[in-house]
Amino acid sequence: MPESVSLTVGGRTMTIETGELAKQANGSALIRYGDQNVVLCAVTASEKPREGIDFFPLTCDFEERMYAAGKIPGGYIKREGRPPEHAVLSSRQIDRPIRPLFPDGFRNDVQIVATVLSIDPELDADVLGVCAAGAALALSDIPFEKTVAAVRVGRDEDGNYICNPTLPQYETGGMEIVIAGTADAVMMVEGGAKEIDEDEFLGAVEFAHGEIRTIITAIEQLARKAGKPKREYPVASVDSSLERWVRKTFAKDVAKAMRTVDKQKRELLFDELSVDEALKRCGKKDDAVKALLENPLGAKEFDKIVKAMQEDELRSMVVDEKLRPDGRKPGEVRPIWCKVHYVPRVHGSGVFTRGQTQVFTAATLGSTSDAQRLDGIMALEDKRYMHFYNFPPYSVGETRPMRGPGRREIGHGLLAERALIPVLPPKDTFPYTLRLVSEIFESNGSSSMASVCGSTLALMDAGVPIRDHVAGVAMGLILKGDKYAILTDIQGMEDALGEMDFKVAGTKKGITAIQMDIKVQGITVQIMREAMAEAKKSRHAIIDKLAETIAGPREQLSEYAPRMIIVKIDPAKIKDVIGPGGKVINKIIADTGVEKIDIEDDGSVFITSLDGASGDKAKQIVENLTKDVVVGESYLGTVTRIINIGAFVQILPGKEGLVHISQLAPARVDRVEDVVKVGDEIMVKVTEIDPQGRINLSRKALLGGVSGNGDFAARAPRPNREPRDGGLPAGPGAPPTRRRRRPHSRHDDR
Repeated sequence: MPESVSLTVGGRTMTIETGELAKQANGSALIRYGDQNVVLCAVTASEKPREGIDFFPLTCDFEERMYAAGKIPGGYIKREGRPPEHAVLSSRQIDRPIRPLFPDGFRNDVQIVATVLSIDPELDADVLGVCAAGAALALSDIPFEKTVAAVRVGRDEDGNYICNPTLPQYETGGMEIVIAGTADAVMMVEGGAKEIDEDEFLGAVEFAHGEIRTIITAIEQLARKAGKPKREYPVASVDSSLERWVRKTFAKDVAKAMRTVDKQKRELLFDELSVDEALKRCGKKDDAVKALLENPLGAKEFDKIVKAMQEDELRSMVVDEKLRPDGRKPGEVRPIWCKVHYVPRVHGSGVFTRGQTQVFTAATLGSTSDAQRLDGIMALEDKRYMHFYNFPPYSVGETRPMRGPGRREIGHGLLAERALIPVLPPKDTFPYTLRLVSEIFESNGSSSMASVCGSTLALMDAGVPIRDHVAGVAMGLILKGDKYAILTDIQGMEDALGEMDFKVAGTKKGITAIQMDIKVQGITVQIMREAMAEAKKSRHAIIDKLAETIAGPREQLSEYAPRMIIVKIDPAKIKDVIGPGGKVINKIIADTGVEKIDIEDDGSVFITSLDGASGDKAKQIVENLTKDVVVGESYLGTVTRIINIGAFVQILPGKEGLVHISQLAPARVDRVEDVVKVGDEIMVKVTEIDPQGRINLSRKALLGGVSGNGDFAARAPRPNREPRDGGLPAGPGAPPTRRRRRPHSRHDDR
């Protein structure tokens, strides 16, 4: 029979159900939240552990279905395929707080699939995926030590924290942070903010943890009613006799290698701690150990024991001796050097190097139509700022196939993207699309934070008027019993063997992006407070280094960057600029040589050109197309048609009026052709716009009299036109010019 519990979270009703859907999975839970959000999560474990591996094979997937938002996928293929970035990032948010809570040595394949069945497009369902996964695991027979839940925290217009804000509230509150945790500790933090201080952030974490406890209480209540008893699963463990022998034999080698400052030399020393070396050291009394080492499983156990020894040695060094593997103090940042304008052709570039971590970032400016379109279940706007992060294998001295970006690359790219968004100029003053790409050339810890620094350099080098320098630093944590040490600017080994990776990015005014992952069963707010205090000091020091390299954005854009001109027109006149089938706008582009003309629904026209002259020409045409004709104003127009009673003159694109024969000259005119011809340019004044919109013009009103030779003195000259037949150009005192009549047939020609 289906069972459910209901509670209130963030002012909305949350209902957690089980027993009706996906009953063949080891555990499943359905969460209904608010009026429209419904997420189903099913968890499944294999019957037997996977043999020959030394890691936990967990897979987490967040499946977005377009039907959930009442939409059909765009493009030619109407079936969901590769998950969009939002789904990839949501999958990571499920994985990161849950993975550390499985038993150590658990080797059964576990798959967690959260599927969005229905969604409010303005209310993100990613945190519901974490809650549904926590509920499904609690209800299942899979061993899982603590229940997990997550919420998003924002602020209202008065600055008060709100739980699970809508997309519009992200902007008004200037904060959007996801926090996941158990009933007694925080497991994961990720989000962005508009330069908030450390106390505001920690207040959001404490607020979120209260909501998380409420959800966990409801999940555990449902698990007591409908949960399955936990099964006994085999857990991998190392042979105790082998562990004693390895620890005794290699203790001094591990200590020596751990205290080697240079990374490459240190890794070479660790590489020497191999099974082959162990077999060499086996004596006559070590036949049992030798037999274990000659077995493939024993070789994997040997590697696991050595890694555990490295962790223990690192804990002793850092916590007891206050010594780090590279010789730094706990709060010390590695040496930094940086350069801008590293390559000539790109619009902006920067190199940021911190210790053995090096990143090259390139900035490219484009038009508004270059923005990334997001075709997903959320009502997200097109992205005008993008940051992509590439991690080639040579950056860590390895070889592997080069394929598309993985989840880690996508997650690191978003983190750096969030960090810079608060300092970008608004679209109405700087309408460019910005694409930044960070190439990791070397990596020994904190490459994502290095890409934040590289982005600042590249944007300033490109002349993008960002408000301030943004920098980032990664903090680590080493635990030993009740004692701990917080490390600044962690390197790769401290990340791999430590308990925390806490990345903080921002300006000197405050935090703009944050991400925390841990490998233990949660940390306290007090540890986070200490880590953030150290991160703030280091961030300010790194910003000073960036400012030494480039003090602010360049005054001029790169010569290779496109120029952008903004014209604001009446939205009702957009059709006049576009024309039928795009005929008018395409002609403007062809005639002026501009690259693009983009028009938005609010009447904003963005003209992109490679030079100022073509952009100015296109701007003038657009303004003329949308300009209103005003009674009493004068215009230089072109005669388009002649009829018995007057001449039609085009005074603006698509707008022409009639000059009655009586308004052609001060004196009486017998024939219109005696004064003007088709193609002549003349100055006219608008005298009337009748109720039907017809425009009446007057040339006579602008003429000051008649010249002695009978011509009309104020006749407008034809600019940039060569005189006909060697004669003088038309003008005051010049004889009237007449066009030679074109023959219509051979008989006429005779």
